[in-house]
Amino acid sequence: MTTIAQILPNLALPPIGNPRVAVLAYDGLCTFEFGIATEIFGLPRPEMGPNWYRCATAAADPGPMRAEGGLRIGCDGGLELLAEAGLIVVPGWRGLDAPVPEALIAALRVAHARGARLASICSGAFVLAATGLLDGRRAVTHWRYAEALAARFPAVRVEPDVLFVDEGQILTSAGSAAGMDLGLHIVRRDFGAEAANLVARRLVMPASREGGQAQFLLRPVPRAGEGGRLAPILEALARDLAETPPARALAALAGMSERTFLRRFAEATGTTPARYHAQARLARAAELLESSEAPLEAVAEAAGFGSAAGLRRAFHARYGLSPGAWRRQFGRALR
Repeated sequence: MTTIAQILPNLALPPIGNPRVAVLAYDGLCTFEFGIATEIFGLPRPEMGPNWYRCATAAADPGPMRAEGGLRIGCDGGLELLAEAGLIVVPGWRGLDAPVPEALIAALRVAHARGARLASICSGAFVLAATGLLDGRRAVTHWRYAEALAARFPAVRVEPDVLFVDEGQILTSAGSAAGMDLGLHIVRRDFGAEAANLVARRLVMPASREGGQAQFLLRPVPRAGEGGRLAPILEALARDLAETPPARALAALAGMSERTFLRRFAEATGTTPARYHAQARLARAAELLESSEAPLEAVAEAAGFGSAAGLRRAFHARYGLSPGAWRRQFGRALR
């Protein structure tokens, strides 16, 4: 019998201000979203060293609680744990019409006032909105609930179709699995790209999807036969980043009329070929900025921007950051 041993590197993670994480639990808990939070922040990770997160489960309700699927919930404490946490995660809430307890609202407001970060997954955004702390800020929830969130909390700037929104101290993510994207984003913010990549590797998922990437549509995967016809198009757009081919040329390569091609492409990716190509450029540039010390001109050329000025304009427009600021924030601080 062959034995395969995978040795994970030991990282000297820098300390962060407050590594304590509190994940809320409540009666009717959304099990999957809760599992995402505990998997990313609560799983023992000896390879990360002593400065990794210290996670606890905080009960938002008194008495016995059940999660979806009939699971009984045992917690480390109550809302008093929020007073000690540097990050508080709110899984999907038990119902859009279910009121948020006043004690929970008050505890979240106090935690925010002292500087704790608040993060929600899926309909957990309704809990944060109930505190008033999302007023005037951008936020996201599952696409099914976006209209309800906007109608119920008109002061919140709801982004209906992105994966997650980072407003600094308050972060929100779309439905279910988008919570993993947000969790990895938080890890990358706190500890850098290498730590986030290791967590993603253990989760067997991509290390990073852009927060601004569209949520999955009702039919995200092309129907039988179309995936093979679009695959060379996606490969070509990712391979040659310098210029976006005209839609008619891509349609001819796919063996479709231009109108049919654009419709099929949107169904498969949620965007247009030009926007997909622009996202591929940004993703490549971000990867190079995070993983190398190459000069901006070299990064710009490799990512298809042509010049450092073009790279700077694209990053400012998309992220509100310069490439240099992106490198400082997300680069390999763990070398």
